[in-house]
Parts: sequence; structure tokens; C-alpha cells
Amino acid sequence: MLLSLSNEPRDYAWGSTTLLAELEGRAPAAGPEAEVWFGDHPGDPSDVAGGGTLDAVTGGTLPYLLKLLAAARPLSIQVHPTLAQAREGWAREAGLDVDDPRRNYRDDNHKPELIVVLSERFESLSGLRPVDDTLRLLSALGDAGAVAELRSRLQGDGDVLRDTIGWLLSGGAQPEVDEVVSAVRAAAASETGEWAETLRAVAGIADSYPGDPGVVVALLMNHVVLRRGEGIFLRAGLLHAYVSGLGVEIMAASDNVLRGGLTPKHIDVPELLSVLDTTPGEVQVLRPAAGAIAEYPVDVPDFALRRITLSGAPVTVAVDAPTMVLTTAGTVSVRGADGGVRAIEVGTAVFATADEGAIELSGDGEVFVASPGTGLRA
Repeated sequence: MLLSLSNEPRDYAWGSTTLLAELEGRAPAAGPEAEVWFGDHPGDPSDVAGGGTLDAVTGGTLPYLLKLLAAARPLSIQVHPTLAQAREGWAREAGLDVDDPRRNYRDDNHKPELIVVLSERFESLSGLRPVDDTLRLLSALGDAGAVAELRSRLQGDGDVLRDTIGWLLSGGAQPEVDEVVSAVRAAAASETGEWAETLRAVAGIADSYPGDPGVVVALLMNHVVLRRGEGIFLRAGLLHAYVSGLGVEIMAASDNVLRGGLTPKHIDVPELLSVLDTTPGEVQVLRPAAGAIAEYPVDVPDFALRRITLSGAPVTVAVDAPTMVLTTAGTVSVRGADGGVRAIEVGTAVFATADEGAIELSGDGEVFVASPGTGLRA
């Protein structure tokens, strides 16, 4: 069975008025358009052409959620729990209403995620930078007292990154936060060395979230610039925040987010620190080999994602589990097992049930094919 899917963009404040509109060839939106969800997640299941929503077809069993994501300003700094942490947290908060703003866990699932870039440039904060590198960055900020305090904390004993993030988010470090941010602004205006781009990015984040301690947390994170077609996988425990750009995102079907700044929403600092993996290091950028089919391998069973470039010759895709095809450029159609053909407009998707066996894609354009990972296939 083939079903045509669409959904309305979610209007989160960090969304863009132009990125999704330009992708779909329409006029800019009147307000922010942040995400379009393709899946059966109860928070916003996809609309099925002809009526109804996808969850009525799947029973809410789809293990992944596919999205278009368009960021004009930074998302919250956040981390997602492991499966064990999610189950324990969900059980612990059983007494809270599901919509209680104090709730950290919205379900009992983990939320690893992968994003592949559609815009020419995409900025992200991904993982914690090695401490020695951050100390070199801080040398560009001068000798203000708060900068010296931050440097001293990072040179202490024990898990200095966990301790420093806890201090920054404690509510008691606001004077130091403000002074460090002032030093960042000054350095960003004059720095021309290796940290110039990172400092300009953090200064821009401060413009979007003035006074937010998360700005200094961002200073501890890897500033990653991705180009079109590149991807990044974010495992459980990894601190991250998308800064700007357009991409296709796929994740385990969960809404579990522990926030660490750049947001007016609830931040539970002890719970954040309990799930945070403070192992520092660069996060690998996925750069597929050139070719019509690009693979983005990840080590989770919940999802798999491929990018297929079509240039006239049809491409057959095996379907042995619930599969989605999302069009992001050009004119593409899909043929199902019954021989019927349907177009997939840019910004919409087709859902194929496992009994299709195979589908044929044709046209000139670009699609992303989402399915469960091999560990969850039928």
C-alpha cells in the first residue's frame, strides 16, 4: 500500500520564514516555519491524502520520525537519554501529567538523530570540545576576571566539563556569564585567527539569547559548519544545538529532550548532568562518496536514511519494512506493486507498507528514503 503524506510546518520561534518556502517554490511565510513531521508520532502525525492521519494506519508503531528542519536562529542546547535512562526517567515521572512543564521525559524511548544538510551552509554546535582546545580559545578573550574564573574551573580536577556546565547553569554565575559574553563580543569584532569564526558564531548566539547562560556553554562546544549533502549523527548523551540552516532529520520516535540553555523552557540541571556524556572530542561529519545513492550509516536499529539522485533512469528500492520517500528537489514519481504511479511533490512524502516488496522511483530530482534500521526490519 502506498499513501501520500503531508503536514503543516510547526511554528517554533527559531524557524525560518524563507528556507522551507524556497525549497517548495512558494512565497515566504508570514511567520516562522521550523519543522515538518513525517511519521506517526502522537505529537503531530502526518496527514494522509484522502483523509485521516498516518497513526490510524500504523497504530503508532513506526520506530522513526522523519522531518524537514529549517532554523533561522539557534535551537536550544540539548541532550537525549539512552534507552535505559529514558525508561527509568519515564517511570520516575509517572505521577506527573504528560503535559506538565516540569516533566523531562515525554516517553520511554531514546532519541538518537541524524541530520543531512539541504542548504549550502548549516551551522551546528555538536559535542564538547577538548578542554585544551577551549583553553586556547579562551586566550583570545583577554584577562577579564570571569574569563580567568572560567579558565581556572576548566583546569581543575575531576570531570571539569560537567562541573563547569553545572556552575554556568546554576543561576549563581550570571555576573560571570555576562562578563564572559562581553569578552566574546569584543573578541569576535577583532579576532582574525583560528577561532574567529567560532567567536562570531557565539556572539551571534548571544544576540539571539541575551543573558542566557547557554551562550557560555556554547563556548565549550564544537562549532561545526556543514555543507549540502553532509550529515552528522548525534548519539545519546551528546550535547548539541543546531544554529542555522535547512536539513532532513531522522530520529527514533521520541520527544525526550533535556535542555541546557538557549531556551525559555524548563531546564532541570541535575537531570541534564545525569544523562550528559562529557567525553570531549570532534563529532564525525558524514560525507558520502559521490554517486546516485548516498548512504549515511548509523549504529542504531531505529532508522536508516539514504539520499537518491534521479536523472531519468528509474531506481528500484526494496521495501521490506515501513518506508518513506521524501522529495527535496525536482520532479519525482513512485510506482507501487499494483502498477499505480503517483507524484511526490517537493516537501511531501510517500509511505510504503512492507507488503509492497519494492517500489520504483523515476524522474529528475532528489529524494530521501527512510526505513527502520536492519535490527528492526520485518
